[in-house]
Amino acid sequence: MIEILKSVFLGIVQGLTEFLPVSSSGHLNIMPWLFKWDNISESFDLALHAGTLLAILIYFYKDWIALIGGGVKMVAKKEKSTEGKIFWYIVAATVPAGVLGLILEKVIEFIVGDNLNLEMIIIAAALIIMGIILYLVDKRCKADVAFGDITFKKALLIGASQAIAAAIPGTSRSGITMTVSRSLGLDRESAAKFSFLLSAPIVAAAVLLSIGEFAFSVEFFAGVLASFVSGMLVIKFLMSYLKKGSYKIFAVYRVIFGLFIIITAIIRI
Repeated sequence: MIEILKSVFLGIVQGLTEFLPVSSSGHLNIMPWLFKWDNISESFDLALHAGTLLAILIYFYKDWIALIGGGVKMVAKKEKSTEGKIFWYIVAATVPAGVLGLILEKVIEFIVGDNLNLEMIIIAAALIIMGIILYLVDKRCKADVAFGDITFKKALLIGASQAIAAAIPGTSRSGITMTVSRSLGLDRESAAKFSFLLSAPIVAAAVLLSIGEFAFSVEFFAGVLASFVSGMLVIKFLMSYLKKGSYKIFAVYRVIFGLFIIITAIIRI
């Protein structure tokens, strides 16, 4: 029962932090460390991501149908559309993120090694630094580019930024893509939507490549279900909140939580 509760807790953490710009990978590394649990396996981490991937696919299912349909028509019938354009932008933007992410991830792994406290400090530093950048960018940049007006150049820049998040836990994939989107003039709601849709191909590829390693059990399904349900609720909340709200609250949380982790890591040294 305890293991099931742990899985549900971690699933909820994944669902809450995958879509808010606060870093799900950072939190999934931090929580076991804070509570002195065993680190979660890479396969279970990806299983939890499968739950939030399902949330993206279901919540935006109408958009996916339109995007895929538009993309197919652009190739098969030469019919141009906003949906088709965005679909191929997402495909193109996924490539640099995947390649750069793998390279940077190996570099960070070499630097950090097995030093868990150092890893926590790096995560905390990433939380704080990206929190400050997110706040400044969101406050100062214009919001005059809608979802349908995203250009190929903007899509590539936003997509490439995912590589940094893949390499450095604590950066936050959604956090950095939303930050770059805002710096390029996207309004807050469009920045979030494009960020969510852009994450799907990379997460789906990682899940499919690792599905043979999944340890299917009650704990497994409990965690996946928890991440899916909490993810759906968070997407709904954030898309509604960003119609009028800003990213300030998330930036402040990142800084406070990051400082807490640094202090805890120093105490444990």
